[in-house]
Amino acid sequence: MGRHPQPRHITLDGRDAIALTVEEYEQLIASRRQIGGQSARVRVLAQQAKRTEQLLRELETLVEDPVDCHEQDRMQPSTCAASDSPHRAGERDAQAHCLRCAIAVLLRRHRDAAS
Repeated sequence: MGRHPQPRHITLDGRDAIALTVEEYEQLIASRRQIGGQSARVRVLAQQAKRTEQLLRELETLVEDPVDCHEQDRMQPSTCAASDSPHRAGERDAQAHCLRCAIAVLLRRHRDAAS
């Protein structure tokens, strides 16, 4: 590793200051730009994490209390084939199908919101 440059302390109009060479100043400005870019990326990642957290909370709610496909159709149209025809399988299969349909709608909604 290189040695860190020691700042040159000066007094300017009675106030303590630090003198930089042109190269040191340009390096400082470049570092500030890099930090600014990294901060912007961190903000984007934080927003994505919040959206993902919200999605997981909503998925957890769906799993705890699955919706009926017909009830879901009133909330938002879906492509669930079971919403157009009665469930032929047992009640458990029907609930699983409705849950899958509700999860698909929820995932599409969150994906569209992220775009």
